[in-house]
Amino acid sequence: MSDSDSVKGQLQPLQEISTRISQHSSHGAPVRKEKTLGQFSAIVRIISTEDAESRYRTEEADNGIQAGNDSNRHFVHDKKIVSWEPDDKENPYNWSNTRKAMITIIAMLTVINTTMGSSLPSMAVPFMAREWGVTSDIQMVLPISTFLIGYVLGPLLWGPLSEHIGRRDLTVVALFLFVLWTLGCALSPNWPAFLIFRFLCGAFGSAPIAVVSGQLADIYEDTMIRGRALSYFMVATVCGPLLAPIISGFCSTTIGWRWTFWVALIYGSSTLFPVLFFLPETYAPVLLTRRAQKLRKADPTVRVYAAFELEEKELKQVVTKVLTRPIRMISTESIVTATCIYLALVYAIFYISFGAFPIIFQGLYGLSPGVAGLLFLPIFGGSTIALGIFFAWDYYLQRCQEQNRPWTKKEEYRRIPLAAIGGPIFAISLFWLGFSAKADVPYVVPSLAGIGFGIGYQLTFIGMLNYLTDAYEIFAASANAAASSARSLLAVVLPLATAPMFQRLGISGALSLLGGLSLLLCTIPFIFLWKGERLRAGSAFCIALKASKLEMQRRAEQEMEKRGGNTISGGVFQEEKEVA
Repeated sequence: MSDSDSVKGQLQPLQEISTRISQHSSHGAPVRKEKTLGQFSAIVRIISTEDAESRYRTEEADNGIQAGNDSNRHFVHDKKIVSWEPDDKENPYNWSNTRKAMITIIAMLTVINTTMGSSLPSMAVPFMAREWGVTSDIQMVLPISTFLIGYVLGPLLWGPLSEHIGRRDLTVVALFLFVLWTLGCALSPNWPAFLIFRFLCGAFGSAPIAVVSGQLADIYEDTMIRGRALSYFMVATVCGPLLAPIISGFCSTTIGWRWTFWVALIYGSSTLFPVLFFLPETYAPVLLTRRAQKLRKADPTVRVYAAFELEEKELKQVVTKVLTRPIRMISTESIVTATCIYLALVYAIFYISFGAFPIIFQGLYGLSPGVAGLLFLPIFGGSTIALGIFFAWDYYLQRCQEQNRPWTKKEEYRRIPLAAIGGPIFAISLFWLGFSAKADVPYVVPSLAGIGFGIGYQLTFIGMLNYLTDAYEIFAASANAAASSARSLLAVVLPLATAPMFQRLGISGALSLLGGLSLLLCTIPFIFLWKGERLRAGSAFCIALKASKLEMQRRAEQEMEKRGGNTISGGVFQEEKEVA
């Protein structure tokens, strides 16, 4: 039996699932509940399987691979399907390393822009509150929380939408509106208007977080190279929030808190320029659609289409398959669910630090806002060290793969060990900060905990998000959108409890509580290392994706053998046969 057949064997026939569900006893509430859950699970599995198979049918057509004799083909008789040729220069996988590096750098600049916006008011809030007469502690957390509410909702739209209409135009529109709403923050006449603009900044600023993982998957076929690019991107995501307190701390105390947002506006406008003029579309189906449209324009009699054009694009299909994809993943995919829970806690603690550092370093040690903002730099230093650890691991992994060591064949052993290292370091750094922050201990000692904090935070995110990207490949943007929304949701709620928690438990008690929770959840990467293969075997998405990918690879090998007789015009088109 082939790998493809063995994987498909794990997928139970849909009729069989429905039959088993209908055979459940209808007596008793527990049985009815079990039946309802079973029906829901079967429906989600059906949608997810069809989603994956549909996407890979398009992928096959895009790569000029002849479809098999399955009854699910959706192409129209007498249409010619445009596809990539071997070594096609317009295929993003074949772009030059210089062009790929440019796309990665633009993505990093863009995400610094938006992540910096998330914590931008952290040191400016007291000055805004004084101007507008805000006295509530909960109200003072809202400038960051309302931004993160937008971060919750935005990725649920941007991630799947980028897999439907492409990456570039969505990024341009979202970034332009983000810059516009940042201008609104700088000119806000009152507190409610400011909070509304902050929410809009978060909603539109979340686009790069949701889209970039998909962009990198578009241009880097090799998982190792893609992992390196994603690690650079992850350092950029940390850099932005850590720069913001420094900017707001010094601006607010010297030239006024509004200049905090004028600086952000200047940076946002400067990043909009390379996005507009140098960021290309990377999504292969959209690129092939443009190629087909160009050929039809040149010769209207030629019936040339991209496979993506012939997919169903009715509102029902968009809603049930495209827009619900992140929600389906987070609610039914145990890998995504566990990753979201863990990253949500780590991310929320990261944003709690923007409230905790002023309590520790301004309240306890009496430092100015600007100097307290500088104490976020050790976290950035730790993130940079984490990047070195990542490259050392990557080099070791590559050498072991060349030696064909058995453990390198397992998906989980590529990236998850980084998270397994980072999790305990992150928890220890919280205990260090909590127990060393005392009036008789120099402030340098607790500030150095930021190095461990940065190492642990960065390694955890690099390991877990790379794992998601590798496991879900063509749906990487949706998987990362689910993770982004979940972690932003907790980052909205937990910071609201920062001031009350530190008041009741004290600095050491509050940070010990957070460290204990981190220590508990850092077992998740170890569970993935132990049972990850079984978890993927029970995942509707992973099974369908693997089966479809293996089948596509098998057909690609067959197509390479007989290529030459099935193409026209230099091999650009694949003749489509009649629908079964």
